[in-house]
Amino acid sequence: MNVMIPGQISHDDDVSAEKNPSKPEDAVRSLEGRRILVVFNPRSGHGDSGLPDFVQSLRAIGADVTERELQPDTHMDEYVSDVQSYAAVVGAGGDGTVSSLAYAMRYKNVPLLAYPAGTANLIAQNLDLPTDPSELLDVMIHGHATRVDMGEVEVKGEKSGFCMLAGAGADAAMIRDSEELKEKYGVMAYVLSAMKQLNPKKTVFNLVIDGEERHFEGIGVMVANFGMANYRLPITSDISPSDGRFTVVLLKAGNILRLVPNLIDSVRVKLNLGDPLFSGNMETLQAKNVTVDAEDPFPLQYDGELHVETTPFTARVLPGAIRFLTKLPRTELDT
Repeated sequence: MNVMIPGQISHDDDVSAEKNPSKPEDAVRSLEGRRILVVFNPRSGHGDSGLPDFVQSLRAIGADVTERELQPDTHMDEYVSDVQSYAAVVGAGGDGTVSSLAYAMRYKNVPLLAYPAGTANLIAQNLDLPTDPSELLDVMIHGHATRVDMGEVEVKGEKSGFCMLAGAGADAAMIRDSEELKEKYGVMAYVLSAMKQLNPKKTVFNLVIDGEERHFEGIGVMVANFGMANYRLPITSDISPSDGRFTVVLLKAGNILRLVPNLIDSVRVKLNLGDPLFSGNMETLQAKNVTVDAEDPFPLQYDGELHVETTPFTARVLPGAIRFLTKLPRTELDT
């Protein structure tokens, strides 16, 4: 149930500016006097995200902006304990910051802008958000709030949230090996790290998918909510962040490069160019609840946050848990 509060942004889910045209001056007045909370991670990324200019522009059009800087020893819940008194929240940082903030805001019905201030910013890319501060301000004014699912991952009794995906195996190893390269190479650190995974460790994964046991030999498992990788390339087809289910990707290939044909297949399907041409290197399943274990301990990552040698883990879907600001129609969020 949506609970509207005084001063809340009234952009209805999936109602775009084109469907509700208004004069530009009316749109600007829509933020005047509204309370906007900006939560930012000063350690994200390696360059200037333009956040100060964005905040200044918000204030220039009359928004009442509160800024909160993340501190190492403060839990995210504390930053948003009063979130329902705000019209919208801006989460500025990388994917880990945005997903942690979204999890703390789950089911609070307050729109969240995933301000891209990290290295890869895959959540922002899935929402087709710009990187320019003035264009992001335009999303705040003319965009709409789209309700999507989240994931909740549990490891050794501790729960966290993810918006993009959780994975064990080769993708987590790639995240691990990219850490020391990010400052120098930025997003190319992931490409360089992927090249190190030409002969990743292979093991037998033991899964419980919605109560059903499943075993396979491979290099990793991904539990995906959003489906776009860098440059909005689809990881695989049939991933939707608003269907109440995960897409579980079983990576059966012997190495990362053998997954390239599957990426080509996903692009073909996305562009309606025909049926898939390649198969066998990966398999996809739909599930609401997934437990992943492996005969050999594997690193785990969720939305870029790395946890070393932490299988098993359990991921469960949180249907419609968060409302993201975007200009993209909900159907364009699917692969």
